[in-house]
Amino acid sequence: MELEVSVVKKVLRTAAGKERLILRDIAFSLAQGEICALLGPSGCGKTTLLRIISRLDSDFDGRLVMPPATKIGMVFQEPRLLPWRTVAQNLVFVGAKAGKEALELAAALHLTQHLDHFPGELSLGLARRVAIARAFAVKPELLLLDEPFVSLDLALAAKLREELLALVLKRKATVLHVTHDVDEAIAIADRIIVLSPAPGRVVADRAVETPRRALSQAHAAKLKGDILALMAGRL
Repeated sequence: MELEVSVVKKVLRTAAGKERLILRDIAFSLAQGEICALLGPSGCGKTTLLRIISRLDSDFDGRLVMPPATKIGMVFQEPRLLPWRTVAQNLVFVGAKAGKEALELAAALHLTQHLDHFPGELSLGLARRVAIARAFAVKPELLLLDEPFVSLDLALAAKLREELLALVLKRKATVLHVTHDVDEAIAIADRIIVLSPAPGRVVADRAVETPRRALSQAHAAKLKGDILALMAGRL
């Protein structure tokens, strides 16, 4: 699944009738199986861009190019589970076949003991696991992640990130991962796009050339320093 994104501008129309420019001159493409992190300060339009790519928002100047009938999985900042359905029912509802497929996803994300639980009975960490499993239940060719680990403690976020990455690599999905955490971007992505403060525009597009697991501490620290400098407008 290849994706081409071109957003000349995205304007938000407020209730008072005023217009606010959210995004401008955004252009990039993603190759099949690429894992790309999208970084930028709060309010720069990262979530808006995901909504455009997911086709939840068509009110923009520009174009999207992707194969017809591309299957898109999305994980929002909030889990957004159906509260009246169990974990298993949430997975089956969006596309997982009852039985083997749902069990495989549950096992991969350590949810096997929670399939009969309702969302209100889950911790935030478990709810986020279910949200990720649900995104994979549609067998996505394109996976859009909007800060899926926000509000989790560092150890849990790191563990869930590893589990997510294992599923992505196994299922060969193309990924666009929105985050404000530079360490997280370096840990999960093989490419990092940095947006400016609002109105968001691309200020950097960097490949993480060394495989994630082979990054030395020195190389990772230099990459982090470069990205932080770009985000601060110093490069």
